[in-house]
Amino acid sequence: MSLTELRTSTAYTVGRVEEVPPGEGRAFVAGGVQVAVFRLRDGSLHATQAACPHAGGPLADGQTDVDVLVCPLHLYAYRWSDGASTSGTAPVRLYPVRDVDGDLVVEV
Repeated sequence: MSLTELRTSTAYTVGRVEEVPPGEGRAFVAGGVQVAVFRLRDGSLHATQAACPHAGGPLADGQTDVDVLVCPLHLYAYRWSDGASTSGTAPVRLYPVRDVDGDLVVEV
């Protein structure tokens, strides 16, 4: 087991669920880490790193559905299930996110 696998995460309240319209994403900072939080049309929440690993595109401005997030710059797609790229580029980091009484809580 590597040291990064032993790292513990911390939960941060970054905003309110209603700040993220259904089907869209918004950028937040959780403990000094920039994250993009999405509220899908099915009501589920997802969080990832804020910048695309390919060229630093703003992932919060990307298009999404229940399966993938598409970067707005070069249309690279990343799976919500594991962060892997469907285009063969580096994966994105995913973060646990949940709704706690209307608050968006992200673990980084």
